[in-house]
Amino acid sequence: MIQYGLRQCVRYGGFVASLMVWWAVLQWNSGKAVTCIVVAGGVLLLFPIALVGRRILQAHPTCEFAERSASVIHYLIMIPVGAAIFKAIQTVQRAPGSALPIPPQVGLTLMVISGFLALMTVGNLALKGLGAPFAIALSRRLASSWLYSRTRNPMILTFLLFLISTGLWQGSIWFLAWVFCLVAPALLFMVKIYEERELELRFGEAYRDYRAKTPFLVPWKRKRKQVGS
Repeated sequence: MIQYGLRQCVRYGGFVASLMVWWAVLQWNSGKAVTCIVVAGGVLLLFPIALVGRRILQAHPTCEFAERSASVIHYLIMIPVGAAIFKAIQTVQRAPGSALPIPPQVGLTLMVISGFLALMTVGNLALKGLGAPFAIALSRRLASSWLYSRTRNPMILTFLLFLISTGLWQGSIWFLAWVFCLVAPALLFMVKIYEERELELRFGEAYRDYRAKTPFLVPWKRKRKQVGS
């Protein structure tokens, strides 16, 4: 009972801490150098955090430990990455930089579509996985139907599409370069190195079977499980 209470404190306390840090970053009128550090450094932190999280799981490869440590690792990732994303969006709104020859209405339309799809993944996770994003509630069941039947990471996919759409809306080349060169590789690295191992420990053979049949990111055809695998 005490452990459950501590986990709830970590989950909700981490969410409140995340909101406070993100709000402080947006209110902070930092110079260009500090802004670059926040925007780039916050994303780059994903790499060492994911590696440390993976090593911790390897040292304690149990379902119980994966559940206990997941919220902490997720918040360690969320806080700097969220700060970087919010600061990048704020910065590009103030100074878009080199403009793209694309009407902003195109980007805005894609933002609405990708945002709607992102909300659908949240609902999908809540209804089928009995969980919530932002590490508030770990999924109690493996979500493998609806959007999750086409890709193992629909939330990451729709979020990246939303960021790309934001860059198109603002017409900012540097924002798109930041998404493609930093954000996307960092998020995919985190999922591949840490999150997949965490899910494997929590859901066992069910997740391994799901991983064998379902594409990692791009929702093409479902993979056929190899005989004897």
